Amino acid sequence: MARITLIHALRHSPPPIEAAFAALWPGQTLMNLMDDSLSADLAREGKLTPAMTERFRTLGRYAAGTGSEAILFTCSAFGPCIEAVAADHAAMPVLKPNEAMIEEIIASGAKRVGLLATFPGTLTSMPPEFPAGIEVVPCLAEGALAALDAGNIAEHDRLAVEAARRLADCDAIALGQFSLAHVAPMVEQATGRPVFSTPGSAVRKLKRMLGG
Repeated sequence: MARITLIHALRHSPPPIEAAFAALWPGQTLMNLMDDSLSADLAREGKLTPAMTERFRTLGRYAAGTGSEAILFTCSAFGPCIEAVAADHAAMPVLKPNEAMIEEIIASGAKRVGLLATFPGTLTSMPPEFPAGIEVVPCLAEGALAALDAGNIAEHDRLAVEAARRLADCDAIALGQFSLAHVAPMVEQATGRPVFSTPGSAVRKLKRMLGG
């Protein structure tokens, strides 16, 4: 049984990753750390700051201090901050939310990938994580996150699927938020394209890394 810390910047992220663990690697000890002010601060500042990186490093130190064997971040707009945590804790797996999904997309052979997100910061920070040979087409599901914040899941899903239709000419579609994972079958049906989501990919990679 592995002890894994999950670090979130959106309050909608824990259920999808917990569901992925339950389905793909049940029985692990999961610890959730949440700072949902990080996403609000990023939206207000419009860019990552050294102070945000330091906050991530503090969360990483706390997680390591609890005896965690791995850290998985679920907040896809904070790639450079997560890299700083990974550098601090090189002896243990520290995963960005997207890295396992991107590896699966590369393995699929897709060259033009639609990136669907509900949080604008994701569309800035995530495309550079793809290798040079892949064209990333960013697409914001405008208003979907606000609908989710208001508890209107049906409206969130409708807006996400509507936005995804604009990506139907891509080879594949990547869902940039953990909170989008449940719409994967709807997006696949609406676009006719293979759809990749972050939680399942991340759990599969952690399971491999920790010998599950």
